[in-house]
Amino acid sequence: MRAQGSNRLAWISAIGLIVFAVATILVGFAWLPSVQADFRAQGIWDSICRAAGVPSKWMPDGGREQGAPTVASNVVLLPAMARQASPASVGRGATLALNCTMCHGAQGLSRSDAPNLAGQYPEVVIKQLLDYRSGKRENALMSALARGLSEQNIADLAAYYTSLPKARTAPTTYDETLPALVRVGDPMRNIAPCISCHGGVDQKLGAPWLEGMPKQYLVQQLQDFKQGRRKNDGQQQMRNVARPMSEEEIDAVAIFYARKALPAHQ
Repeated sequence: MRAQGSNRLAWISAIGLIVFAVATILVGFAWLPSVQADFRAQGIWDSICRAAGVPSKWMPDGGREQGAPTVASNVVLLPAMARQASPASVGRGATLALNCTMCHGAQGLSRSDAPNLAGQYPEVVIKQLLDYRSGKRENALMSALARGLSEQNIADLAAYYTSLPKARTAPTTYDETLPALVRVGDPMRNIAPCISCHGGVDQKLGAPWLEGMPKQYLVQQLQDFKQGRRKNDGQQQMRNVARPMSEEEIDAVAIFYARKALPAHQ
């Protein structure tokens, strides 16, 4: 009798464990994902990945956007690009920059929707001009201007703009008041925090300074990355970040960085 009672208790425990496991799976993989505002049922794999907190796929269409170039950029970023240039290089760059003032301002501060270049990291200016020259980044005006520049010209322009008075605020630092996407990103959607590359926690070589940039310029670039119109980001880093962002999130991030300008330039 005692043995039968033990067996019965074991069976009840096993059945209870199975019921508990099934209930847990249903809650974790079905009910919890379904109550999220952006939930779209696309199969068991999507549900498993969502419950585990990882993206179901990292890149669309087998890892490459339709029509995207095989190589996003021919530029190899090297620490030497970020070194301080000689006064002679700055002087030559100042002469060359006379062709840039209509859009980027006489002192590298744009009054239109072109990016501010005063105090920008030199490797950023170098990379973008080389990408315009090679056609990896497209803009009718910038591509035409860049095609006539030698590598020395490009280095001189970068030296000049980097030397200009810093019309930017201190870098964005980690603070609980920052917008969520700037501060921590959104791991569930594979969105890295902005400050992990663009200053604050760290500045990745080649990642531009964003504080004080014109809002519409930031919105346009995020939209271009999101839609795949801009493709010169290595390993699709910015496209992977921007693709899942909503229009409201793009606007909020752009407003945040645009408001970081000094009062005189707001």
